[in-house]
Amino acid sequence: MGEIRIAIQSLRMSMHTRMQYRTDSIVATLAVFIRESANIIVIYLALMKFDRLSGWNVNEMLFLFSLLFLTYAIVVSMFADLRDFSCMIREGRFDRLMVRPRGLLFQLILNNADIIATLGHGTLGVILFLVSARRVGIDWNLVTVLYYIGALTGGVLIQGGLFILFSSLSFYFVETNSIRDIFYWNMRKFAGYPISIYSKWIQTIIIYIVPFAFVNYFPAQYLLRKPDMAAYPQIYMYMAPAVGGLVYVVAYLFWRISVKRYKSTGN
Repeated sequence: MGEIRIAIQSLRMSMHTRMQYRTDSIVATLAVFIRESANIIVIYLALMKFDRLSGWNVNEMLFLFSLLFLTYAIVVSMFADLRDFSCMIREGRFDRLMVRPRGLLFQLILNNADIIATLGHGTLGVILFLVSARRVGIDWNLVTVLYYIGALTGGVLIQGGLFILFSSLSFYFVETNSIRDIFYWNMRKFAGYPISIYSKWIQTIIIYIVPFAFVNYFPAQYLLRKPDMAAYPQIYMYMAPAVGGLVYVVAYLFWRISVKRYKSTGN
């Protein structure tokens, strides 16, 4: 409990620091919101013209995107230092954590919330959810609400685990931004759409290598039951929390092995 209190206090301090320049923070948050909204508007207009994409209508697509934005908003409130970890290694700032009487990974998680990205992505995610959830025919009851919470948790663990994996690679290569960009940001763009529209090799990557399909596609399938789910094992709809836990545990074990190889880069 003591460590949890320390983590929460650290998160609060990080948020207060970010909000020291309130006007700048508000403008930056709006910029993130507008940037991400522009992409959604383009997709919305395209679907208004073509009606459906692989059987998904515009509201179902918005629901798919809402899961992506909501989980990422939670992720960057907890794992921001791990998202930008290669910069910390390159500048020698990681050395400061090694002399403190706490676990290294514990110090990085919840240490530096990206409040701007959290509010920008989170606000858009909530809006997309509120707009779409009423129109896609989901029967919201105790089971579906609990499933939705579990799916969000799984999505956060998957993305947090991926950031830990990429951070661990920094102990070997120092600069890993290109690897992160390819395997996180590019795959995240693919995940914004039903994976059934892609070729088999892209689907394989999104399901089994960088499992973004379990962040939003398969959870959305459980709630929406779209026909293209017939191409995949039905059990995948129930596996988001389990996949999240597995990715996180594997990432944690890889971190424990990799951190032993750390050699300071200086500053």
